Amino acid sequence: MNVTLAVWLAAVIIDARTGWLKGVNRVRSPNRDRRPRGCELDLIVVHGISLPPAEFGGDWIDRFFMNTLPAGGHDYFATIAHLRVSAHVLIRRDGSLTQYVPFKDRAWHAGESLYCGRTACNDFSVGIELEGADDVQYTAVQYAALAELVRALKRTYPSLRTAEIVGHCDIAPGRKTDPGSAFDWNRLKLEIEAEEA
Repeated sequence: MNVTLAVWLAAVIIDARTGWLKGVNRVRSPNRDRRPRGCELDLIVVHGISLPPAEFGGDWIDRFFMNTLPAGGHDYFATIAHLRVSAHVLIRRDGSLTQYVPFKDRAWHAGESLYCGRTACNDFSVGIELEGADDVQYTAVQYAALAELVRALKRTYPSLRTAEIVGHCDIAPGRKTDPGSAFDWNRLKLEIEAEEA
């Protein structure tokens, strides 16, 4: 991990009033709305995304979350360009973060979902996308960035301090598989705990 990224990761700060991370790239997605009144954050959902599938880099993910993905840009794009989706944050392969939706708002990341008997997981969750694919190893800096983001979320929002961290596959089984078999849940747990200790 380069020194600049290491210093930044040690200082991830969320503005609790606005729900925006300080000092990260922002691409304000229109695909968001207010959370239901009285609904507290109590779940963190990890996703995996790459556009086109298993290809990394470029601005296709940004464009997807901004509703400007060209249907003719790739054969796969024609199947998803009509969707209106977003996430709170994307962590790229180099560990850099882009925020699309403030945490106080509802991002449209979970779709039809169920967790511990509760439907509509978008209402009470934070959605974090990792640039990747189900069967491609995620990078060391992605785990470091994700762990630091989780710690910042727990520091900022008391309701997340004991929150579960799950995959999209866990809240939409049979429909979604991400972040996939390549994601190392134990590694994430150890990274979070190492800095909390």
